[in-house]
Amino acid sequence: MEQGLGKARVLVEALPYIQQFAGKTVVIKYGGHAMIDPVLKESVIMDVLLLHSVGIRPIVVHGGGPEINSMLKKVGIESQFVQGLRVTDEQTMEIAQMVLLGKLNTEMVSLLNRFGGKGVGLSGKDAQLLIAAKKPMQMPNSLGELEDVDLGCVGEIQRVTPDILNTLLAHGYIPVISPVASGENGETYNVNADTVAGKIAEELKADKLLLLTDVSGILRDVTDPASLISTISRAEVATLVEQGILKGGMLPKVECAVSALEGGVGSVHILDGRLSHAILLELFTDCGIGTMFKDN
Repeated sequence: MEQGLGKARVLVEALPYIQQFAGKTVVIKYGGHAMIDPVLKESVIMDVLLLHSVGIRPIVVHGGGPEINSMLKKVGIESQFVQGLRVTDEQTMEIAQMVLLGKLNTEMVSLLNRFGGKGVGLSGKDAQLLIAAKKPMQMPNSLGELEDVDLGCVGEIQRVTPDILNTLLAHGYIPVISPVASGENGETYNVNADTVAGKIAEELKADKLLLLTDVSGILRDVTDPASLISTISRAEVATLVEQGILKGGMLPKVECAVSALEGGVGSVHILDGRLSHAILLELFTDCGIGTMFKDN
Protein backbone atom coordinates (compact mmCIF):
# COMPACT_ATOMS: atom_id res chain seq x y z
CA MET A 1 0.00 0.00 0.00
CA GLU A 2 2.75 2.47 0.96
CA GLN A 3 4.55 1.79 -2.31
CA GLY A 4 1.36 2.54 -4.21
CA LEU A 5 0.86 5.78 -2.28
CA GLY A 6 4.41 6.78 -3.13
CA LYS A 7 3.68 6.34 -6.82
CA ALA A 8 0.47 8.34 -6.45
CA ARG A 9 2.39 11.22 -4.80
CA VAL A 10 4.82 11.24 -7.73
CA LEU A 11 1.94 11.52 -10.20
CA VAL A 12 0.30 14.31 -8.21
CA GLU A 13 3.60 16.22 -8.08
CA ALA A 14 3.97 15.82 -11.85
CA LEU A 15 0.42 16.91 -12.70
CA PRO A 16 0.86 20.73 -12.68
CA TYR A 17 3.99 20.39 -14.83
CA ILE A 18 2.19 18.14 -17.29
CA GLN A 19 -0.61 20.68 -17.52
CA GLN A 20 1.88 23.53 -17.95
CA PHE A 21 3.83 21.89 -20.77
CA ALA A 22 0.99 20.15 -22.64
CA GLY A 23 1.04 21.23 -26.28
CA LYS A 24 4.47 22.86 -25.90
CA THR A 25 7.57 21.98 -27.93
CA VAL A 26 10.60 20.62 -26.09
CA VAL A 27 13.87 20.12 -27.98
CA ILE A 28 16.22 17.52 -26.48
CA LYS A 29 19.88 17.24 -27.40
CA TYR A 30 20.81 13.62 -26.75
CA GLY A 31 24.49 12.74 -26.44
CA GLY A 32 27.37 11.60 -24.28
CA HIS A 33 27.36 8.47 -22.14
CA ALA A 34 23.57 8.16 -22.38
CA MET A 35 24.01 7.11 -26.01
CA ILE A 36 26.39 4.28 -25.11
CA ASP A 37 24.98 2.71 -21.95
CA PRO A 38 22.01 0.46 -22.96
CA VAL A 39 20.17 1.11 -19.68
CA LEU A 40 20.52 4.89 -20.00
CA LYS A 41 19.60 4.74 -23.67
CA GLU A 42 16.35 2.99 -22.83
CA SER A 43 15.74 5.50 -20.02
CA VAL A 44 15.99 8.43 -22.46
CA ILE A 45 13.70 6.72 -24.95
CA MET A 46 11.07 6.07 -22.29
CA ASP A 47 11.29 9.69 -21.09
CA VAL A 48 10.74 10.96 -24.64
CA LEU A 49 7.78 8.63 -25.14
CA LEU A 50 6.22 9.72 -21.85
CA LEU A 51 6.52 13.39 -22.84
CA HIS A 52 4.81 12.58 -26.13
CA SER A 53 2.09 10.56 -24.38
CA VAL A 54 1.04 13.47 -22.14
CA GLY A 55 0.73 15.93 -25.01
CA ILE A 56 4.20 17.48 -25.14
CA ARG A 57 5.87 17.74 -28.57
CA PRO A 58 9.44 16.38 -28.24
CA ILE A 59 12.11 16.78 -30.90
CA VAL A 60 15.38 14.88 -30.44
CA VAL A 61 18.72 16.03 -31.86
CA HIS A 62 21.47 13.49 -31.26
CA GLY A 63 25.22 13.74 -31.21
CA GLY A 64 27.63 10.86 -31.52
CA GLY A 65 31.06 12.02 -30.39
CA PRO A 66 32.15 8.85 -28.55
CA GLU A 67 30.98 6.59 -31.39
CA ILE A 68 32.72 8.76 -33.99
CA ASN A 69 35.91 8.79 -31.89
CA SER A 70 35.79 4.99 -31.68
CA MET A 71 35.34 4.57 -35.42
CA LEU A 72 38.11 7.07 -36.23
CA LYS A 73 40.43 5.21 -33.88
CA LYS A 74 39.68 1.94 -35.67
CA VAL A 75 40.77 3.44 -39.00
CA GLY A 76 43.81 5.14 -37.50
CA ILE A 77 42.62 8.76 -37.53
CA GLU A 78 43.37 10.89 -34.47
CA SER A 79 40.53 13.12 -33.25
CA GLN A 80 41.36 16.81 -32.95
CA PHE A 81 39.26 19.51 -31.28
CA VAL A 82 39.41 23.32 -31.22
CA GLN A 83 37.28 25.03 -28.57
CA GLY A 84 35.16 21.92 -28.25
CA LEU A 85 34.59 21.55 -32.03
CA ARG A 86 35.85 18.54 -33.98
CA VAL A 87 38.30 19.35 -36.78
CA THR A 88 36.67 17.55 -39.71
CA ASP A 89 38.54 16.80 -42.94
CA GLU A 90 36.75 15.03 -45.81
CA GLN A 91 37.63 11.53 -44.59
CA THR A 92 36.49 12.35 -41.06
CA MET A 93 33.27 13.85 -42.47
CA GLU A 94 32.56 10.66 -44.37
CA ILE A 95 33.02 8.55 -41.24
CA ALA A 96 31.02 10.94 -39.07
CA GLN A 97 28.15 10.86 -41.54
CA MET A 98 28.25 7.07 -41.65
CA VAL A 99 28.12 6.81 -37.85
CA LEU A 100 25.50 9.53 -37.32
CA LEU A 101 23.09 8.60 -40.10
CA GLY A 102 23.80 4.96 -40.80
CA LYS A 103 24.07 3.75 -37.21
CA LEU A 104 22.99 6.06 -34.40
CA ASN A 105 19.95 7.69 -36.00
CA THR A 106 18.46 4.41 -37.19
CA GLU A 107 19.14 2.75 -33.83
CA MET A 108 17.30 5.44 -31.91
CA VAL A 109 14.33 5.51 -34.29
CA SER A 110 14.07 1.72 -34.11
CA LEU A 111 14.10 1.82 -30.31
CA LEU A 112 11.42 4.52 -30.19
CA ASN A 113 9.21 2.53 -32.51
CA ARG A 114 9.80 -0.74 -30.65
CA PHE A 115 8.39 0.84 -27.49
CA GLY A 116 5.30 2.12 -29.29
CA GLY A 117 6.41 5.54 -30.49
CA LYS A 118 6.32 7.03 -33.97
CA GLY A 119 9.92 8.05 -34.52
CA VAL A 120 11.10 9.46 -37.85
CA GLY A 121 14.81 9.82 -38.62
CA LEU A 122 16.08 12.95 -40.34
CA SER A 123 19.31 14.75 -41.06
CA GLY A 124 19.68 18.43 -41.74
CA LYS A 125 19.80 17.56 -45.42
CA ASP A 126 16.20 16.35 -45.49
CA ALA A 127 13.75 18.92 -46.92
CA GLN A 128 16.56 21.53 -46.55
CA LEU A 129 16.01 21.48 -42.81
CA LEU A 130 19.50 22.89 -42.11
CA ILE A 131 21.54 25.03 -44.48
CA ALA A 132 25.08 25.77 -43.33
CA ALA A 133 28.30 27.45 -44.42
CA LYS A 134 31.89 26.74 -43.44
CA LYS A 135 32.47 27.90 -39.87
CA PRO A 136 35.25 30.48 -39.46
CA MET A 137 37.54 30.20 -36.46
CA GLN A 138 40.41 32.29 -35.09
CA MET A 139 42.84 31.44 -32.30
CA PRO A 140 45.69 33.46 -30.76
CA ASN A 141 49.21 32.37 -31.75
CA SER A 142 52.32 32.41 -29.53
CA LEU A 143 52.54 36.19 -30.02
CA GLY A 144 48.94 36.71 -28.99
CA GLU A 145 47.89 37.54 -32.54
CA LEU A 146 44.71 36.05 -33.97
CA GLU A 147 45.21 33.51 -36.76
CA ASP A 148 42.67 31.68 -38.88
CA VAL A 149 42.13 28.01 -37.99
CA ASP A 150 40.75 25.67 -40.64
CA LEU A 151 38.14 23.39 -39.06
CA GLY A 152 37.51 21.60 -42.35
CA CYS A 153 33.92 20.49 -42.98
CA VAL A 154 32.56 22.07 -39.80
CA GLY A 155 29.45 24.09 -40.52
CA GLU A 156 27.76 27.15 -39.12
CA ILE A 157 23.99 27.16 -39.58
CA GLN A 158 22.69 29.88 -41.88
CA ARG A 159 19.02 29.03 -41.78
CA VAL A 160 16.52 26.48 -40.53
CA THR A 161 13.49 25.47 -42.61
CA PRO A 162 11.15 23.81 -40.11
CA ASP A 163 8.29 22.82 -42.45
CA ILE A 164 9.08 19.11 -42.25
CA LEU A 165 9.22 19.28 -38.44
CA ASN A 166 5.89 21.09 -38.18
CA THR A 167 4.29 18.50 -40.46
CA LEU A 168 5.65 15.57 -38.47
CA LEU A 169 4.70 17.09 -35.11
CA ALA A 170 1.19 17.87 -36.31
CA HIS A 171 0.69 14.20 -37.20
CA GLY A 172 2.02 12.83 -33.92
CA TYR A 173 5.51 11.81 -35.03
CA ILE A 174 8.72 12.27 -33.03
CA PRO A 175 11.52 13.74 -35.19
CA VAL A 176 15.03 12.39 -34.51
CA ILE A 177 17.67 14.57 -36.17
CA SER A 178 21.33 13.97 -37.02
CA PRO A 179 23.55 17.11 -36.98
CA VAL A 180 24.60 16.94 -40.62
CA ALA A 181 23.75 19.94 -42.82
CA SER A 182 23.89 20.93 -46.48
CA GLY A 183 25.72 23.89 -47.95
CA GLU A 184 24.23 26.20 -50.55
CA ASN A 185 26.09 24.26 -53.26
CA GLY A 186 25.46 20.77 -51.93
CA GLU A 187 28.43 20.55 -49.56
CA THR A 188 28.15 18.37 -46.47
CA TYR A 189 28.89 19.90 -43.08
CA ASN A 190 29.31 18.48 -39.60
CA VAL A 191 27.55 20.82 -37.16
CA ASN A 192 27.82 20.75 -33.39
CA ALA A 193 24.72 18.93 -32.12
CA ASP A 194 24.14 21.44 -29.31
CA THR A 195 24.10 24.22 -31.88
CA VAL A 196 21.67 22.32 -34.10
CA ALA A 197 19.32 21.72 -31.18
CA GLY A 198 19.53 25.38 -30.21
CA LYS A 199 18.83 26.72 -33.69
CA ILE A 200 15.86 24.39 -34.15
CA ALA A 201 14.54 25.40 -30.71
CA GLU A 202 14.89 29.06 -31.71
CA GLU A 203 13.09 28.60 -35.01
CA LEU A 204 10.18 26.79 -33.36
CA LYS A 205 10.16 29.10 -30.29
CA ALA A 206 10.37 25.98 -28.12
CA ASP A 207 9.32 26.24 -24.51
CA LYS A 208 12.42 24.37 -23.36
CA LEU A 209 15.76 23.19 -24.70
CA LEU A 210 17.35 20.30 -22.79
CA LEU A 211 21.05 19.50 -23.34
CA LEU A 212 22.04 16.07 -22.04
CA THR A 213 25.73 15.82 -21.27
CA ASP A 214 28.22 13.90 -19.11
CA VAL A 215 28.43 16.39 -16.26
CA SER A 216 25.93 17.28 -13.55
CA GLY A 217 25.65 20.85 -14.86
CA ILE A 218 27.81 23.96 -14.51
CA LEU A 219 30.19 23.63 -11.54
CA ARG A 220 32.06 26.56 -9.99
CA ASP A 221 34.75 24.03 -9.09
CA VAL A 222 34.96 20.99 -11.37
CA THR A 223 36.37 18.93 -8.50
CA ASP A 224 33.42 19.71 -6.22
CA PRO A 225 29.98 18.32 -7.21
CA ALA A 226 28.42 20.45 -4.46
CA SER A 227 29.43 23.62 -6.36
CA LEU A 228 26.68 23.12 -8.95
CA ILE A 229 25.17 26.38 -10.19
CA SER A 230 21.43 25.73 -10.39
CA THR A 231 20.43 28.88 -12.27
CA ILE A 232 22.37 31.25 -14.54
CA SER A 233 20.94 34.39 -16.09
CA ARG A 234 22.00 35.42 -19.57
CA ALA A 235 23.70 38.51 -18.09
CA GLU A 236 25.98 36.34 -15.90
CA VAL A 237 27.45 34.27 -18.74
CA ALA A 238 30.24 36.68 -19.79
CA THR A 239 31.50 36.94 -16.21
CA LEU A 240 31.59 33.15 -15.80
CA VAL A 241 33.56 32.84 -19.06
CA GLU A 242 36.06 35.46 -17.87
CA GLN A 243 36.44 33.57 -14.58
CA GLY A 244 37.23 30.35 -16.50
CA ILE A 245 34.20 28.56 -15.07
CA LEU A 246 32.71 28.18 -18.55
CA LYS A 247 35.38 26.80 -20.89
CA GLY A 248 36.43 24.00 -23.26
CA GLY A 249 33.69 21.66 -24.44
CA MET A 250 31.14 23.54 -22.36
CA LEU A 251 31.54 26.70 -24.48
CA PRO A 252 29.45 25.50 -27.46
CA LYS A 253 26.68 24.55 -25.01
CA VAL A 254 26.81 27.94 -23.33
CA GLU A 255 26.83 29.79 -26.67
CA CYS A 256 23.90 27.63 -27.72
CA ALA A 257 22.02 28.47 -24.49
CA VAL A 258 22.56 32.23 -24.86
CA SER A 259 21.58 32.23 -28.53
CA ALA A 260 18.47 30.15 -27.80
CA LEU A 261 17.32 32.55 -25.07
CA GLU A 262 17.91 35.54 -27.35
CA GLY A 263 15.90 33.71 -30.03
CA GLY A 264 12.84 33.29 -27.85
CA VAL A 265 13.30 29.87 -26.23
CA GLY A 266 11.72 29.80 -22.77
CA SER A 267 14.65 28.25 -20.89
CA VAL A 268 17.71 26.08 -21.51
CA HIS A 269 18.76 23.25 -19.20
CA ILE A 270 22.09 21.39 -19.05
CA LEU A 271 21.38 17.98 -17.53
CA ASP A 272 23.43 14.98 -16.45
CA GLY A 273 22.53 12.33 -19.01
CA ARG A 274 24.26 9.71 -16.87
CA LEU A 275 21.37 9.97 -14.42
CA SER A 276 18.47 7.66 -15.22
CA HIS A 277 15.30 9.54 -16.25
CA ALA A 278 17.06 12.90 -16.06
CA ILE A 279 14.50 14.44 -18.42
CA LEU A 280 11.53 13.52 -16.24
CA LEU A 281 13.31 14.63 -13.09
CA GLU A 282 13.96 18.05 -14.61
CA LEU A 283 10.53 18.64 -16.12
CA PHE A 284 8.13 16.94 -13.74
CA THR A 285 9.54 17.30 -10.21
CA ASP A 286 9.74 20.22 -7.80
CA CYS A 287 13.49 19.87 -7.22
CA GLY A 288 14.77 19.65 -10.79
CA ILE A 289 18.41 18.86 -11.59
CA GLY A 290 21.30 20.37 -13.55
CA THR A 291 21.76 24.01 -14.52
CA MET A 292 19.04 26.20 -15.99
CA PHE A 293 19.84 29.21 -18.16
CA LYS A 294 17.13 31.84 -18.10
CA ASP A 295 16.72 35.21 -19.75
CA ASN A 296 17.01 37.28 -16.56
